[in-house]
Amino acid sequence: MRLTLPTAEDLGKFAAKFARGLRPGDVVALAGPVGAGKTTFVRAVVTALHGADQSCSPSFTFRHRYDGDPPIEHIDLYRVDDPREVTELGLEDAFDGRSIALVEWWCNAPDAIPSRRYEIEIQGAGDKPRTLLLRPPR
Repeated sequence: MRLTLPTAEDLGKFAAKFARGLRPGDVVALAGPVGAGKTTFVRAVVTALHGADQSCSPSFTFRHRYDGDPPIEHIDLYRVDDPREVTELGLEDAFDGRSIALVEWWCNAPDAIPSRRYEIEIQGAGDKPRTLLLRPPR
């Protein structure tokens, strides 16, 4: 699926609607350049499912867990230079099927996340419209 979203607000609205279909065990792999809206997407999902925005970009800690029903794992692999580094992060329990996992910069370590995943690529940045490419799990 390919969508054009005129504003960051529209991206957030789409993400909130998308969130309502997510279930524990789902993995959402987000890609796009810096400033494309990956964290905006995550914030909208967390807010839609938990009723409040408790999210932040975990770029410096790699991972945040948002307790709630369902729990949400927010993983950011931006600083991963070598995919082998991910094995040291202990992310296995993030993908144990009890949480929804949202992974930013997943392309930095594609073998570290489950192959059954939604892949979302966000193109565009700044005040420009976003093009969102969504590939459902196979």
